[in-house]
Amino acid sequence: MAKEQSFEALLERMLARVPNGLDKREGSIIYDALAPAAAEMAQMYMELALNTNLHFADTASGEYLDRCIAWLGIKRRAASKAELQGVFSNHKGEPQEVPIGSRFSLEMLNYTATQKLSPGVYRLECETAGAVGNRYFGPLLPVDYIADLAKGEITALLIPGEDAEDDETLRERYFDAARRPSTSGNKYHYMEWAQQISGVGGARVFPLWSGPKTVKVVIVDADKKPASQLLVAKVQEHIDPVPGKGEGQAPVGAVVTVAPAVGKNINIQAKVTLAAGYTLQAVNAEFAAVLEKYRKDKAFASTYISQSVIGALLLNTEGIVDYTELKLNNGTGNVPLDAEEVPLFGNVALGV
Repeated sequence: MAKEQSFEALLERMLARVPNGLDKREGSIIYDALAPAAAEMAQMYMELALNTNLHFADTASGEYLDRCIAWLGIKRRAASKAELQGVFSNHKGEPQEVPIGSRFSLEMLNYTATQKLSPGVYRLECETAGAVGNRYFGPLLPVDYIADLAKGEITALLIPGEDAEDDETLRERYFDAARRPSTSGNKYHYMEWAQQISGVGGARVFPLWSGPKTVKVVIVDADKKPASQLLVAKVQEHIDPVPGKGEGQAPVGAVVTVAPAVGKNINIQAKVTLAAGYTLQAVNAEFAAVLEKYRKDKAFASTYISQSVIGALLLNTEGIVDYTELKLNNGTGNVPLDAEEVPLFGNVALGV
């Protein structure tokens, strides 16, 4: 609509309505009188087209997208807080207890102890929501004095924090729900239930996996890596805390087992030809970022990792002109993925 109602088209139509005997050339009184009106009308049509797009799920954005999809009960996921494992010890190197609610800092972030997992080992929650809480590992400083505490450090990421859901991810989730409705405890219902827990990045469902009325739900975390046992326990509690009793989301009689996905390590080696001015170190870092995006896209979405695609990713990496001797896990073919497996790229060895 906006293209058809451009400034030039509108002005041409307006000038066409003026008798030919009058001066309609650019700079004439009639031209100068009509041009501002044509410009304002063209702007109005552009805004009208934009506002029309805001009312359809495939083109809406922000608040308007939220409102377009609200009828299906789908809401944008808010940012969630990362949960990490903290290990504490005293001057003798023995496990040290810290009070629940104790606060610690690392870099620019603060963390709160929320649960004791074992002697000297605690679950910590980042006070800042979002993926930023996933980044830091290392020594912790107590915000307040804790007697006998000599050392504290973050050693593991238990449940990744997530940023607020972006428009494209929300739109994709909406279309998935519309095309594959979840109802009456079907497969998609179990996938929906699993992903209602913060930190779950995807789920795959296996009906009748161990006999009648059994269901297995395999999950990955927000980074599309095998979920931690803590995250698995949260999903199990949400879907089927007491097997078959219907005390969670699952219907009565359904015995649900929640398990983490299995990570399959894939090592990559190749010889590359570098463009002038590029170093192998810089190219390695760039290729690692490209691989990470590809890995996330393929989790639970592909049955293999393609060698030809990896080659294409190499060629699309800035600084790489060509490559030879590309191998995945020391082989020259694709790497298959089982139904419960997700790819994890291990050693990436690029040489020249």
